Amino acid sequence: MNTTETIQPARRIAGEIEVPGDKSISHRSVMFGALARGRTLVTGFLQGEDNYATLNAFRMMGVSICECGEGRLEIDGAGLDGLREPADVLDCGNSGTTMRLMAGLLSGQNFFAVLTGDQYLRRRPMRRVTVPLRQMGARIQGREDGEKAPLAIQGGPLSGIAWNSPVASAQVKSALLLAGLYAEGPTTVFEPHLSRDHSERMLSHFGARVERLENGVRIEPRPDLRGGEIAVPGDISSAAFLIVAALIVPGSELLIRNVGVNPTRSGIIDILQAMGGDLKLENFRERSGEPVADLLVRHSRLEGIEIGGELIPRAIDELPVVSVAAAFAEGETLIRDARELRVKETDRIAAMVSELDRIGAEVEALEDGMRIVGCEQLAGGEVDSWGDHRIAMSMAVAGLRCREPLSIGNTACTRTSFPGFWDLLRKVSHD
Repeated sequence: MNTTETIQPARRIAGEIEVPGDKSISHRSVMFGALARGRTLVTGFLQGEDNYATLNAFRMMGVSICECGEGRLEIDGAGLDGLREPADVLDCGNSGTTMRLMAGLLSGQNFFAVLTGDQYLRRRPMRRVTVPLRQMGARIQGREDGEKAPLAIQGGPLSGIAWNSPVASAQVKSALLLAGLYAEGPTTVFEPHLSRDHSERMLSHFGARVERLENGVRIEPRPDLRGGEIAVPGDISSAAFLIVAALIVPGSELLIRNVGVNPTRSGIIDILQAMGGDLKLENFRERSGEPVADLLVRHSRLEGIEIGGELIPRAIDELPVVSVAAAFAEGETLIRDARELRVKETDRIAAMVSELDRIGAEVEALEDGMRIVGCEQLAGGEVDSWGDHRIAMSMAVAGLRCREPLSIGNTACTRTSFPGFWDLLRKVSHD
């Protein structure tokens, strides 16, 4: 369904809000809860299309999951060996997390399964998980020798390996950790930089034997996973759009409550503070093994900086909206080491450069990032999301500082990660 949203220029951004639950943690709460013995109670589950792809896949494998309203789930875990062969293809929709993590999990089962997805997911690279999984003994077939979905997986015996991942990817790491639950011997994953660690935290929370290493993590096989409670915090990737909105619109002050601030995910905070953003963490606490805080954001005069290195995996999903912040910062912002943006739901470097350029930004695509020169105001007009939720929401934020209204085409994609985004943005926008 092709939909269009129009954003009006805002005089200020103000209010006190919460954002939907963390998408990454919501995925894992269903997966690990399904593999645990006993009942798991999840609160704050993100009711977005990506997470429902994961939830529906486990229901198709025989797991009882009760939706109790307002993001509350009751999962009756099947245990490590309790999943059943699905009667149909498992549709991962637009969710790379679902497909890549499920590839690891299904490799260790005693049945056959097929994973597919929408037109965007079927174009995304999968060999980064199929190659190491095959080294563990997995039998996986897919288009282009396992590079593209659909993926057909005949589960069976696996052996633990030590894998040096060429990319810092939580999806690759998590896929191997899930396969490692079923392997003979430990499984170790090393990364060039530390990627988000939600899987390690939650697996430990459920009772798995997880050891943190320098630049890596090791998991022991066949743990006794036990159900419990998972309180999903607000998604910092979703909060990022509102944070940037408040920073770039004069006169703004916004309080965002109950946001996950896991240090492997908080690169966006470090980047925006380095640009001069008035962004404070208050009421810091821990819930279900994850750090949480309230974020107080005030309008700031931002300055261009260089962004690269270890910051990139800690802010990879937020870089599109960082480029919007850079479009209104003083001077030049250079984003490097972010080649991973080219293999997301779409080529996010090409998409952001194209759409920002259409409304008057001075922006240049680099092979592994972007160069952006800031200005006082952009023009407005018409742009497109490229079918990517983060492009759609980033351009919506840009529209708040345009001279004229900004119409954004193909916006239904925002339901994958942030249902209610448009209503919430309008709630805090004052003209």
